[in-house]
Amino acid sequence: MADEVILLETQFSPFAARVRIALAEKGIQYEAREEDVTNKSSLLLQMNPVNKQIPVLIHNGRPICESMIIVQYIDEVWNHKSLFFPSDPYQRAHARFWADYVDKKIYPIGRMLWSSVGEAKEASKKDLIECFKILEGELGEKPYFGGDGFGFIDVALIPFYSLFYTFEILGNFSMAVECPKLLEWAKRCLQKESVSLSLYDEHKSYETALFMKKKLGF
Repeated sequence: MADEVILLETQFSPFAARVRIALAEKGIQYEAREEDVTNKSSLLLQMNPVNKQIPVLIHNGRPICESMIIVQYIDEVWNHKSLFFPSDPYQRAHARFWADYVDKKIYPIGRMLWSSVGEAKEASKKDLIECFKILEGELGEKPYFGGDGFGFIDVALIPFYSLFYTFEILGNFSMAVECPKLLEWAKRCLQKESVSLSLYDEHKSYETALFMKKKLGF
């Protein structure tokens, strides 16, 4: 019996993009169901009653929540070829640390940049650039964060490339000037079809940000 795989998502979510990339990398067939985050479906509320958020992967009727947990699950269950998670315990811990850093820094600070004005906005811009520079330092001269191959940290961060343009416009800065190595890394990742076909268009991301900004009164 074939696996039934359903992904509850929204196209513009960088967190959902992580799961799309992982599924594509593994060659897994799945059904994508678009969620309206302002009018959540009964299925989403049933499958993720705690956080009520996308993405949710439903595998043979059982839900897995939180994007990087889903990515790890995909790597472990469809293990015909391990793609993302290092086999060495130290390297696994290292990868978890940096994926957690992305979650705790890039999205919250980017949201603050998106929703604030004046001094708060300027402070958010400086904080965001500093976070990108720290990530650039971790990348170093490696082609990918884990070394020669596309891996766990890359999956965590690359969906935010869709928001680079939004960050640049709203923050009035240039990623090419501030973090050129990170931009080169992103373009390297985009050469992978699993990435390029999974990311939301950067200009549509900006339009979505403006729409949500207006809707929420920021």
